[in-house]
Amino acid sequence: MNCTALKRASANHFLRSELTMSSRCLPRRRLRKAVTRRIEVRFSAPVDWFVVNARDARWVDNDKFGAYTTFQPEGERFEQVGINISVLRPGQPMALYHAEEDQEGFLVLSGTAKLLVEEEERPLQQWDYVHCPPWTKHVLVGAGDGPCVVLAVGARQHKGLVYPVSALAQRHEAGAESEHRRGAEGEAGENPYRPYPEDRATSSPL
Repeated sequence: MNCTALKRASANHFLRSELTMSSRCLPRRRLRKAVTRRIEVRFSAPVDWFVVNARDARWVDNDKFGAYTTFQPEGERFEQVGINISVLRPGQPMALYHAEEDQEGFLVLSGTAKLLVEEEERPLQQWDYVHCPPWTKHVLVGAGDGPCVVLAVGARQHKGLVYPVSALAQRHEAGAESEHRRGAEGEAGENPYRPYPEDRATSSPL
């Protein structure tokens, strides 16, 4: 399957991470598979139970959007819930400012971040949790003097996704230049992630 057939399925994280898997054709599917005594994976249909330490999972890094792991086995996708850990350097957005048709949640595990939500900005510190109901416009941006580690969880019941134009997000270099949509209303414009670097395999930053 070529990149044209595989154009971005879900942003980011499931945000950008899911978006990248199905709509941008990034090299995530070709990343090396971690081989370690600490990982057990049994495949049946479609993804069976498994145990993996976050440090042993497959990680990718992106100069624009930081490092992250989705915990998904190579070539597989969790059907109902997406989960990832992102490590953001100061000023790095986790994705582009967007809203999804499903609920999402974010927990700051360490460091500090800025939350851009519904055209408002507020600081986040360790153990702050962000609840985003469906269609909440949001993005997290790394802050402070060091890396920020964020756990993100999102449902996958629906496919609706929009990247609105936001002056606030653009000031943080985390906003699309023109509106993009996916879902029942169709798509508008080009892939918003097209101008940015591709992901590359990396070791765990944890």
